[in-house]
Parts: sequence; structure tokens; C-alpha cells
Amino acid sequence: MKKVLLIALAAAAVAAAAPGTAAAGLCGLPDAKPLWIDYGAPELADIFAKPGVIVAGSGDGYPAQMRARGAQTIYWDMYLSKRVGTPSSPADSGVLTERAERVYDFAVLTTGCQTPWIAMNELFGASVPTPWTPTTARYRQNVLDWARHLARRGAKPILLVSSDPFTGGEAAQWWRDVAEVADIVIEKYFNAPAVHRAGPELGSRRMRTSMRQAASKLFAINIPPSKLGFMLAFQTRPGSGGREGLKPASAWFEVAKLQALAAQQVARELGIAHIWSWGWGVFNEAGKDPDKAGAACAWLWARNPSLCDAPSLDRFDDDRRAGQIDLPAGVRCALGDRTITTNQIGELTRLTRDPEVAFSALFARLVESGQASVSSSDVLRAERTLVSRRFRGGAPYLAALARGRATRAVARGIVSDELRRRAIQARLSVAKPSAGQLAEFHGTYGAELVREVEVEPAPSWLPDGRGIALSIDAPPQVFMAPLDRWVTIRTFEGVFRMRAQAETAPLASVPFVSARAGIGRALRRAAQADAYHGRTALKQKAALDHVRCVRDRLPQIGAVELTSYLPFLTLTEAG
Repeated sequence: MKKVLLIALAAAAVAAAAPGTAAAGLCGLPDAKPLWIDYGAPELADIFAKPGVIVAGSGDGYPAQMRARGAQTIYWDMYLSKRVGTPSSPADSGVLTERAERVYDFAVLTTGCQTPWIAMNELFGASVPTPWTPTTARYRQNVLDWARHLARRGAKPILLVSSDPFTGGEAAQWWRDVAEVADIVIEKYFNAPAVHRAGPELGSRRMRTSMRQAASKLFAINIPPSKLGFMLAFQTRPGSGGREGLKPASAWFEVAKLQALAAQQVARELGIAHIWSWGWGVFNEAGKDPDKAGAACAWLWARNPSLCDAPSLDRFDDDRRAGQIDLPAGVRCALGDRTITTNQIGELTRLTRDPEVAFSALFARLVESGQASVSSSDVLRAERTLVSRRFRGGAPYLAALARGRATRAVARGIVSDELRRRAIQARLSVAKPSAGQLAEFHGTYGAELVREVEVEPAPSWLPDGRGIALSIDAPPQVFMAPLDRWVTIRTFEGVFRMRAQAETAPLASVPFVSARAGIGRALRRAAQADAYHGRTALKQKAALDHVRCVRDRLPQIGAVELTSYLPFLTLTEAG
């Protein structure tokens, strides 16, 4: 009784000293979303005690002091297990009402508010699947009843959840019942060294993805984002998440900044109600860390630069865009200064009839455009060549595109892909064909056409400018040109002068030694084509660490052959 009386007197004194309004007025937390709520640590009072900060605390002194200095407060009940028990030893349900009354009264006294927010720390065994054991079921019912008791008194219960929730089976209804009377805060404790090693782009993406995935489990059972929050951790005791020995201090400050920005991004996307921080307190020697003040400053600054002067910290990186999605309207992804737009995906989807395939194809183009340049004049020349060779005019070509649900812009994009692929393939190093492989080709593909020709300038399919050309990779004009007369041929590679020095004949009729060089080129080209698929997959995989996409929705990687939808756009000289 004496302790309760002292608390009541202290709370009354604070209420009388508070500027402007009665105690009930102190409850007015902002309506803005997300609300940022920080666990209060007396050691960091100078960092958090200011307008614009909401502090979670308990006791009769500290919360009042924080309010007197401009902060707002909610009540933090550190030991939910002392109220409702544990999954292995649940409390007798008959004691819950009296205990809830005491906690509610204490929350009112220490927050100066008749409708206090009460953080309930924390639910044990959130990820335990159903069916629950009898003791676990009793414990879960106790937690639900506890929240209902507090809500009936006018409090706003907030259940802290230390692991990703299991929401299947009968558990789904339990979570929905909790959400009717309480908010749910999912604790996401990220390992600072791991985030730092990954870098701003990938580290931020991993944090955002983890938060979205955790929230999605509750969204899937119809719990709205307005009932959810995230809690991030800054403890320094080894093995508990948080700093985990990350040095120098500026690296930890950077991670604190990135955590705030990641949570802010996800909250903005999903409409999450609040974002919490934990770990500022010093409960033992391991928790003592002189850099906590700097990390707290970086955390505050990242969400609102007016709350703390983080740029004054030693070697602090004040770049607020590093690792952030931050894309213009209509842009789906960006890699450096190259982009994929939603319009591009929509236009290509009319051809592929699958937006994910279109997305993957455009991502491959995005990556490879940084590996090989293709000019618009190259594309137009190649298009003119294929129209001339395969359609004998523009009208049939446009009709073929229309039948394939493709615009001319889409077609030119595919032509540019083909030119880029050819350029990349030509640079790939592959093993020299063995004598056995050369001989096997000569024997197996004896029906392939060959011709001895002279070409100016030397093309890729006859790099010496003179020799045996094979129909497997040379243009068809080579095998139809008149004998011993210079003619002009137009190919996808360019315009050439050519003279046939012999009649067209099957490969089998040509001595192996004469055809050897041409066979070697054909085998190397085939090997380069095979190597290209593996190479582009590796390049795309590496680019995933740097690409920025809306909501971090990344494409599937792979070599999408868009010419499979429009085969007449294939730029093979032999075709």
C-alpha cells in the first residue's frame, strides 16, 4: 500500500507540473503512421528526451521525466510471463483479472493517461505449430484474456512477438482474436555485422524482405496492417542480435541508419502502424557500450533529421539514399542509370502472355546492355536485312508482328538483344576443338553445304577473308551467288563483296584438311553459344545484388529467348 501511495503522489505531482493540460491530455499520441516508439533507457535520456519521440518505459520516475522534457510515453510491461505464465507452466486463469487491474492502474499512474498504450513483453512460442499441448493452449488463452482485460479498462494492449508467427490451423483464429483487442509487434533482430558485410543495397533489401515476409503471414489470415508493427534491436550483449561486436563505431551507426530506413520503407508500403526499437537499456556489464548513444542518434536522424545531429558523429555516412529503392514513378527496376519501366513490361507481356517472363527478359537486357553496346543504326540495319531476306517488304513484316501481338518497338528490342548476344558470344573464350571432334563433325555433317569463297571485308564467319564457308554459319547468299563474279551481299553483320571460287558442294566431298578451319569455327561458335547461357546467368545473379526494384520484387534470372515467340527475328546468318 505504501508503494502504491508513493507512486500515486509522484504521478499526481508530474500531472500538476505538466504544461497546459490535465493528465488525460498527456495521452494524445500522434495519428500519423507509422508511429516510432523507442524503449526508454535512463542512460540515453539526453538522446530520447525531446519532442517528436515516443518512449516506452515503466516506473514512477523515468517516464515523467521524459514527458517533462518534451517526449511522449507509453507503458512497457517487461514481464508478461509473470502475469500469464509460460507455455509449460501457464498461470491460473483465476488470477488474471486482479493482476490486469494492477498493471492497468500502474500504467495509468506512470503514463499520466487513462487510456495508456501497454507493451506486453513478450509472447513465448509464437512459431509453435498446432495442435498445441494442453499447457500451451492454456497459456495462449491466458495471453488473449489478459489483452481483453486491459482493453476493457480502456488500455491499448500491444503484444510483442519474438519469432515469426505460426498462423496455420487453429492458430489463425487465435491471432485474429488477439488482433481484435490488441496490436501485434513482430520483433526482427538483424545481425549488424551481416548487414554491414552485405552492403547498403543487399543488406537493406534483406531486412525489408524479412519484415515483409513476417507481416505477410498475418495479412494472409486477414489481420490488417493497421494492427501491426515491427521492432528492431540495438542490444550489444554478444549472441543476442544487434551490434554483435561490429567495428568501427561508424559501421554500427550506418547499420542503425539502414535499419530505420528499411523499416520506414516497408511501413510506408504496407501501411504498418508502428516501428519500435529495443536494446538501448543496460541490464548487465555486457550491455554497456559507449557507442549506444551514437547508434540511437543515427536511428533518430534516419527517420527525422531534426531529432539528432548524426552527421556530427565521427565518420558518419549521411547518405540517406544508399540502399533505398527510391525509384521514379513508372520505373519497376533500376541498375545504375539503366531502368525497366512498367510500360516496357506491359508491352512485352502482350507478346509473352506472362509478365514474369517479360520481366526476366527485360532484366537480362538491362544487365547485358552494360556488357555490350548496340547502336540504333546497328538495329535498324539488321531489321532492314531481315525484312529484305525474309519478307520482301515492310507490309508483310508488320503483319507478322501484329499476328504475334508485338509492336515494332518490341521487335527492335529483340533485334538489339540478338545483336548484343552475338557480340558477347564472340568474346567468350572456349576450348579449342580436338582433332577427334573436328573429324567427327566432318563425318556426321557431310550433307552440309560448303563453298570456297573470297569476301571483303573479312566477316566473322570467314575471318581470313578467303577459304571454305559452311552453310551452318554463313549467309545463304554465299551458296547461291554466281561463280567467279564479285557480288554484294547484305547480312546481319554488314554489307560485303564476295566472289565464289568454286561451286557449292556437300561437306563430304571436300577433303578434311581443306574444311578443317571452317569446321573449327563452327564448333567454336557452338561452344560459345553454350557458354553464353551460363555466363549470362552468372552476370544476372551478380546484378541482383545491385539492382533496385519496387518492393524488392526481383526477376527470375535466365536467358529468355524472345525469338521463340517471333522466330523470324533470329539473326542467324545461316537462316
